[in-house]
Amino acid sequence: MARVAGRSITMSWIAGIVCTGIVLSLVWLSMPIMPVLASFVGDTLRSVLP
Repeated sequence: MARVAGRSITMSWIAGIVCTGIVLSLVWLSMPIMPVLASFVGDTLRSVLP
């Protein structure tokens, strides 16, 4: 395993892929709320702006 400043490049790549997978799964799970959130923001902006 290659090491840069005491860190394993292989383990860094594995951790990066795992973190990316977690973030992408959270984005996937949050997709159904997007239309509701857009409606909420639109209604709020319409009520705030004259």
